[in-house]
Amino acid sequence: MLQLSWFKNKKILLTGHTGFKGSWLCRMLLLAGAQITGYALEPPTEPDLFSLAGLHGRINSIIGDVRDLNHLKKIFEEVNPEVVIHMAAQPIVRDSYKNPVYTYETNVMGTVNVLECIRLTPSVKSFVNVTTDKVYLNREWEWGYRENEELKGFDPYSNSKSCSELVTYSYVNSFFADRDIAVSTARAGNVIGGGDFANDRIIPDCIRAVKEKREIIVRNPYSIRPYQHVLEPIAVYLQLAQAQYENKSISGSYNVGPDDADCLTTGELVTLFCQKWNQAVGGNVSWKNIYDGGPHEANFLKLDCSKLKKTLNWKPRWNIETTMDKIVEWTKLYFDNGDVAECMDRQIKEFLGVC
Repeated sequence: MLQLSWFKNKKILLTGHTGFKGSWLCRMLLLAGAQITGYALEPPTEPDLFSLAGLHGRINSIIGDVRDLNHLKKIFEEVNPEVVIHMAAQPIVRDSYKNPVYTYETNVMGTVNVLECIRLTPSVKSFVNVTTDKVYLNREWEWGYRENEELKGFDPYSNSKSCSELVTYSYVNSFFADRDIAVSTARAGNVIGGGDFANDRIIPDCIRAVKEKREIIVRNPYSIRPYQHVLEPIAVYLQLAQAQYENKSISGSYNVGPDDADCLTTGELVTLFCQKWNQAVGGNVSWKNIYDGGPHEANFLKLDCSKLKKTLNWKPRWNIETTMDKIVEWTKLYFDNGDVAECMDRQIKEFLGVC
């Protein structure tokens, strides 16, 4: 189980802290009393969760680009972090088709730059590189991929994350083998939750449609994905960072995803959102299937998380029903101009089972 108290006063450096997952992780680490430094571009959406979560002035927030090695080195030298979690990325599959060079520069060379800074920073004892479930060669089979499957992402985003994995283990083998540092990669499934405003992701698309009082458009309702609440993977990132800090032998690659029962088609996910939203607000939200002939995306994707369950005694906490309840709760509060930062803290405490 994750022990937030372990992070009290620890020097933590997060890349990608201004994004959706980064903002939730910052709120969790604030509850833990960690010394947080974030390194990222300006928040990527408008509105943005980083601002709504009240994080300005609460952490040491550095605006920078992971492609800028010299600037990143300077921050590492100033902070001397003990734990580094790398989340900065170009994370959208369709955007990777529009701008593949930027995607590779950010996701591959950005990882190289972070690892190079770690190589030059003796204070770092634990590093977690956050990648994706899409790093695997997708064979469209019905069972979950395991960590020893072939890495061969199809599109530029997925492939760049496969490369990020390979870069990580090249540094482990070349530079870190004789050093007191633990390194792991975390391959998370599709993450959903309150406060995601990204383009071209299904839950934000649902929420925008609700706000604009129109039908939800679904471009591929039959694709199966391992949907999970954002708190599931970020709690694993912290638990893994802590566990390998204390026991380097558990370092490695780990899948982070839901149980099979919560691997849904996109259409089933949107149907559940509509049901939950209509129950909460008394509306009549619905969706329609409009295939737009977009670029290749996998139709079937599941993860086998046996390794994580065995190594860290981990299991998913919130099923898809609870996850959708929490998304609707957060979104309704946001629409009503409520205190979403307080809602985030409350959901984090509920998720972790703390008072």
